[in-house]
Amino acid sequence: MEDRYDITDTKEDILSHTERRNQIHIFTLDHILATDIYARIHYDSRMSNFQLFRPRQAELEQTVEEIEGMVQDTVTSRLLIIDARRATLPKLQWAYNTIVGYNRKDLNKLCYIMLIGDGPWDLFRAGKNLDVFIPYLSRHRVDFHPALFFYDPLLHYRGGEVELSVVGEKFTLPDKIPQRLIPYFKQDQDIRVDKIRSYFRAVHKDEEERKRRRRRLKDLYRKRITEQFPEYVEKYKPWLSKNGLQLASEKLNLYPLYFEDWVYKLMRKAKRRSA
Repeated sequence: MEDRYDITDTKEDILSHTERRNQIHIFTLDHILATDIYARIHYDSRMSNFQLFRPRQAELEQTVEEIEGMVQDTVTSRLLIIDARRATLPKLQWAYNTIVGYNRKDLNKLCYIMLIGDGPWDLFRAGKNLDVFIPYLSRHRVDFHPALFFYDPLLHYRGGEVELSVVGEKFTLPDKIPQRLIPYFKQDQDIRVDKIRSYFRAVHKDEEERKRRRRRLKDLYRKRITEQFPEYVEKYKPWLSKNGLQLASEKLNLYPLYFEDWVYKLMRKAKRRSA
């Protein structure tokens, strides 16, 4: 977040909030992503007692206002899941800065921030490798102090693709998958992001089918990495693991691989530290 707001004069900024509960706040302007995050956690039997909060508004401008109205409530949650994609970050900059301010003293102790987002604008330029994530992740480290950053390929559009469509005074997020991913889905030019997310989370399928789809998603990512970064295939293998890929002092995970496992782990960790 390039422009930072000074909120150090708020009393909440310097307080520790020890009365946190098994609550998770989800912040995004993307209702498709919000649904995916919510469903993955809600239908995981390990987390059936967790209370989830997410924006309910459908219109993006109204959602911004709703999120701004939720920020102070985050001091009772143990995990904050934040959509930090480049396209919508300016719209939510004030809210995100305030959230970090309210929770700063407890971050990575009594509560955690998990980021989901796209990557650097030049990731797909010829000759680039994943090292371009290092300064990108470092900036997020300064702004959010996250426990984890999940890169989501479905959020990352190439330069020239429409990331934020403007219609009059309103704006909408794209619901078609990025063009570079179309060949992996039977050349369907109109395939929608919500369809892909629903297929791979498979929350209403049996465990065997869920495992099969997770393997398929991992195979898809493996193929994509091999084609995009042929010289670094072995080096980038850890990106497909639960622990993610270490890039200098930063760690990079792939959404939604092991997402639920990390949510559960961070929630348990925060609870233990509050005891």
